[in-house]
Amino acid sequence: MSLARRSLRDLPVEGKTVLVRVDFNVPMGEGGVITDDTRIRASLPTLQALLERGARPVCLCHFGRPKGQVVDSMRVDPIAPRLSDLLGVPVVKLDESTGPTAQEGIASAPEGSVVLLENVRFHAGETQGDDGLAREFAALGEAFVNDAFGASHRDHASVSGIARHLPSAAGLLLERELEAFRSVLEQPERPLCAILGGAKVSDKLAVVDALLERVDTLLVGGGMAYTFLAAQGHGVGSSLLEEEHLGTCREALAKAAARGVEICLPTDHVVAERFAADAETRVEGPAISEGWMGLDIGPATREAFAERIRAARTVVWNGPMGVFEFEAFRTGTEAVGQALGEAAGTTVVGGGDSVAAIHLLGLEGAVSHVSTGGGASLELLEGKVLPGIAALPEA
Repeated sequence: MSLARRSLRDLPVEGKTVLVRVDFNVPMGEGGVITDDTRIRASLPTLQALLERGARPVCLCHFGRPKGQVVDSMRVDPIAPRLSDLLGVPVVKLDESTGPTAQEGIASAPEGSVVLLENVRFHAGETQGDDGLAREFAALGEAFVNDAFGASHRDHASVSGIARHLPSAAGLLLERELEAFRSVLEQPERPLCAILGGAKVSDKLAVVDALLERVDTLLVGGGMAYTFLAAQGHGVGSSLLEEEHLGTCREALAKAAARGVEICLPTDHVVAERFAADAETRVEGPAISEGWMGLDIGPATREAFAERIRAARTVVWNGPMGVFEFEAFRTGTEAVGQALGEAAGTTVVGGGDSVAAIHLLGLEGAVSHVSTGGGASLELLEGKVLPGIAALPEA
């Protein structure tokens, strides 16, 4: 299935009430203080475009996991003033997201304002993809724009459901995400290099299998690398090891060899005797001593990975190379981020810790695309069809 979808630019919205599914599931501290408004900022181009075209944007979003109950601490009230400040227009927050009260609130909102509906997950039918609830949402508007890439792998009423009942299109953020992943998945410029990290190999085996059909080089770091290394017969000490997946790792290595894909595993490691920020460290490799655990890729591996990243014409990265939350084991992830910033080709970053590394290094402007959806991007790389995208008309 092609990822090309109808764009907001091609959707008639002038003078219409347009429902916009956004991802405002932002981190909040005590007292409802937003600690990171990145997701809110990401929605601004779409909302500004709708306002400029004389539409009335009505935002639907979720916050937390209220499990179909009204939870006062999960109301989206704190988002309205921040969104208003960023957009420079009034934002009317309503206490409902369906029914006559919501309809009246939308109708009475001042011209040129944005309406923010209450947390859609207060409805039990939201996460169940209930079509009746989708119809209730759809009754509030005349067109629908999905701009929530981070939620598009969910077959939820406000994500995929509304698109089945209203003229629909991808918002500008979602469009950028799809264009970035099309450059990786559909017609990549080669060599194509993928970098996978993270703790558990079990979380990424399906992605590994799918990528081996597409890539020229696969770099594997993080905790998931140790099951691959053990499958090759290397000692991994007390590193994270999923023995039940040794056979699958061997199959992946054999598939890579058969297809001529280079899988690069760490040849050295930053190791410690305990999982702690202040643990004593040393470099070992390729084998790791008993009682020691690998917590980051070592200097030789960092250089080997960086060399392949810089030589590639298309690079996609998902997952850290080590225990990124501890500074002592952050260097491998930073080295990959730095190499990505130096790469001449298309570079796409998806995944929480990978994105955090890019932000930490200040490399947002040096990479082609930083994804807003870790889970959604991972499922795209796995070859899955995302319900929120499939529900939109093709371009």
